[in-house]
Amino acid sequence: MEILHLHRLFLVLALVLGSGLPCFRADVDGNGQQQERRTYIVHMAKSQMPAAFQHHAHWYDSSLKSVSGSAQMIYSYDTVVHGFSARLTAEEAGSLEARHGILAVMPELRYELHTTRTPEFLGLDKSSSLLPASESVNEVVVGVLDTGVWPESKSFDDTGLGAVPSGWRGACESGTNFTAANCNRKLIGARFFSKGYEATMGPIDVSKESKSARDDDGHGTHTASTAAGSAVDGASLFGYAPGTARGMATRARVAAYKVCWLGGCFSSDILAAMEKAVVDGVNVLSLSLGGGSPDFYRDSVAIGAFAAAEKGIFVSCSAGNAGPSSMSLSNVAPWIATVGAGTLDRDFPAYVTLGNGKNFSGVSLYSGNSKGTLLPFVYAGNVSNATNGNLCMMGTLDPAKVKGKIVLCDRGVNARVQKGSVVQLAGGAGMVLANTAANGEELVADAHLLPATAVGEKSGDAIKSYLFSDPNPTATILFEGTKVGIQPSPVVAAFSSRGPNSITPAVLKPDMIAPGVNILAGWTGGIGPTGLAVDDRRVAFNIISGTSMSCPHVSGLAALLKAAHPDWSPAAIRSALMTTAYVAYKNGGKLQDVATGKDSTPFDHGAGHVDPVSALNPGLVYDLTVEDYLGFLCGLNYTSSQINTLARRNYTCDPSKSYSLYDLNYPSFAASFDSTSGGPTTIKYTRTLTNVGAATGTYKATASSGSAGLKIAVVPDTLSFSKAGEKKSFTVTVTGSAMPASTNAFGQLEWSDGKQTVRSPMAFSWA
Repeated sequence: MEILHLHRLFLVLALVLGSGLPCFRADVDGNGQQQERRTYIVHMAKSQMPAAFQHHAHWYDSSLKSVSGSAQMIYSYDTVVHGFSARLTAEEAGSLEARHGILAVMPELRYELHTTRTPEFLGLDKSSSLLPASESVNEVVVGVLDTGVWPESKSFDDTGLGAVPSGWRGACESGTNFTAANCNRKLIGARFFSKGYEATMGPIDVSKESKSARDDDGHGTHTASTAAGSAVDGASLFGYAPGTARGMATRARVAAYKVCWLGGCFSSDILAAMEKAVVDGVNVLSLSLGGGSPDFYRDSVAIGAFAAAEKGIFVSCSAGNAGPSSMSLSNVAPWIATVGAGTLDRDFPAYVTLGNGKNFSGVSLYSGNSKGTLLPFVYAGNVSNATNGNLCMMGTLDPAKVKGKIVLCDRGVNARVQKGSVVQLAGGAGMVLANTAANGEELVADAHLLPATAVGEKSGDAIKSYLFSDPNPTATILFEGTKVGIQPSPVVAAFSSRGPNSITPAVLKPDMIAPGVNILAGWTGGIGPTGLAVDDRRVAFNIISGTSMSCPHVSGLAALLKAAHPDWSPAAIRSALMTTAYVAYKNGGKLQDVATGKDSTPFDHGAGHVDPVSALNPGLVYDLTVEDYLGFLCGLNYTSSQINTLARRNYTCDPSKSYSLYDLNYPSFAASFDSTSGGPTTIKYTRTLTNVGAATGTYKATASSGSAGLKIAVVPDTLSFSKAGEKKSFTVTVTGSAMPASTNAFGQLEWSDGKQTVRSPMAFSWA
C-alpha cells in the first residue's frame, strides 16, 4: 500500500473501499424508497440477439428496461465486451441474469494503481545497430491506461517525429484544463473515462482533479514516459540520477487513457477505455493496475486483454506490490505479460552517523543541505502518547519532545514520506526511517521534505539498541548523491508480488521482472514529488518505485520488438522476452531476492530479468493463438457462458477431446503436486517451437532439476529446423516424488544450437 500516492490513499481509506470489492451507493427510486444500487457489467451473447432488433444497442437497452424503468446505462460495449454497464439493485441484477441472451451480470470491481539509467542498464544504449529503424518504431502506438498525462512534459516532445501513423483512429478529447491542442505527433491520443467512477462516487470535484485526460497525480505521466518517452537531456530529480531521461521506445507514439481517479479505477471505465484503445489502433497496451485475482471471466482487465490479444495487441500488466508474500499476484491470465520488479545498479546513499561513531548506510532523495552536525536523537515511540507512536502517524508526536531533534520512525501502515512530514510538523530536524521485518533490507528512496534517510531492518535494530542504551543519544545524516555500479544488481524487489499462480498453478507467473525500483521518469506539474498536499515543490521528473514502473518497461520493449518483427504475435513477443531473460549475474551467481537475501526463484522472478537486445533475436519462440487460449479455458472446465464472456462468440468445448492445461504452448512449465498422494506424480507437457532465427539450425535440449524430487525427460531431445517459420513439437515428462506440503522445486529447460539459448523456467509446488 505504501507505493500508492498519499492523496489517493487517504481518500480511499476514508471511503473504506477495499481493492477488488464491489462498489455501490444508495440511490432513491421513483417512490422515494432507498434502493442499494451498484454498478454491474452485463455480458450479452450477441449471437442470440432476437431478430426483432435492428442493432445490438437497441437489444441492450430493451433488456435493461425490462427489469428497471429507472436504471441508466453507463456504457455500451461492443469490442472487448458484448454488453453494457448500468446501476442496478441486486433484485434487478438477478432478474436480468435470468433473461435470454444474458451470459453473466457481474458487480463492478475497483482496481488500484501498483505504483535515465534504465536504457543503459538494459544495454539499449550500446546496441542501436541492433534496434529497428526509427521509421518502423514511429508506426508503433503504446496505449497507457492510468491517471492520464501531463502533455507539457518534455518526455512528450515530438521533435523529429513524422506524421501520425495513417492507421491511427484515436482522438484528443477536450475537458478540464485540456484541449485537442495538447496533443502532438508524440502524444497522439488522450481520452478520459469517468462515467463508471462518477456513478458510484458522485461527480468529480474539478477543484481537486481535472475531468479530462490531464494527469494531476503523476503516476500516468511516469508510466507513459517510461514506456515511450522522448529523450530529454539534463534530466534529474533535485540533481539525483542526472543524465538523459528516455523511455524504452523513444520513437513510438503514446496514447493516454485516463481511467484512474482519486478514489480508484473502476472496471466499467477500464473496459470502456480498452475498447476505445483497440478501436483506436494501439499496438501495445500498458496497465499498471490490478484488483486481486478473480477468475478470468470475472476480471475486467483479463476480459479486455483477451480481446486485445485476439486483435494482435500486446498487453503488459504489473504483477502487484503485495510481495514478498507467496500467491500475491494480480493479472495472471496467460494472454497477459505479467511483470514483477527488480532493482537497478544505481543507488542514492545517505548515511546515519551516531554519537558513538558508528555509521549506517541508508537511501534518500532529500534535496536540501545537511550540516553534518550531531543533533539530539529520539525514538518516535518514546516521544508519543499513542500506542502506535513508533509509526509517526498524523498527530501522534509530542512537539515538546521532538523539536530540534532527529526522530527514528518505524516503517509501516502510512506512507514513508508522510512520516517525515509528521516529524517536520512536530518541529523535528530530521528522520531516520527504519524497516521492520515486513520489509527486511529493501530500501526505497524518497524525496523527503526534511533531512531523512531509510535504513534496513538490521541497521534499524542496531540504531535502536544505541538509542535505548545511551543516555544522551545523538545523530546526523549525510547525503552522498547518486552512485552507480551497485552490485549485485538487479535483485528482486521485496514488494514485488510472488507466485505460485493462485488461479492456475499450471501457468507460472510472474512472467519476468524489469526495473521497478527508484525509476526516474516524467512527472506532473500538478503536485510535488511526494504527492503530499504540503509539498509545494514542482519537478519535471520524479523517482518512484513499484511494479507500476516495471510494467511500462516491458510495454516499451514490446513496442521495439513489434517494430522489428511486425509479423510477430503478442505471444511470440512475450516468448522472446521470457526465453532470453537472465537468471544469473555475469560472475555466475544467481539472481538475488532482497526480501530473503538468498537466491530468487521462478516464483519471484518468473523467467528472469528482461534482456531486450537478446530478445530481438531469440532463435525460437513458443507461439499461441486465441484458439489455444480457448482450449486452455476448456481445460479449466469453464462453462460455455463463462468462456463466451471472454470469447464474445459461441464456443463449445469438444466433448470428445481431452483438454490439458499442460498443453498450453507457454514458455514456462509449472504445476502443483498433491502432497497427500503418497507416491510420485507424473505430468506430461506438449510444446511447439517456431523457428524465427536462421533458416537452418539444430537445437539440443538440456533439462536440469535442482531437486532430487524431480525427474525431467524431453522427447525428442534434438530439433532440426530447415527453414524460417518451421514448427517442431516435443514433450516434457516431469515426475515429482512425494513431498511435504509447501515444498517448492525448480528446474529449467534449455534448447541451444551453440549460439543461441532458448531457456524456460520450471517451477513446482506441493500443496
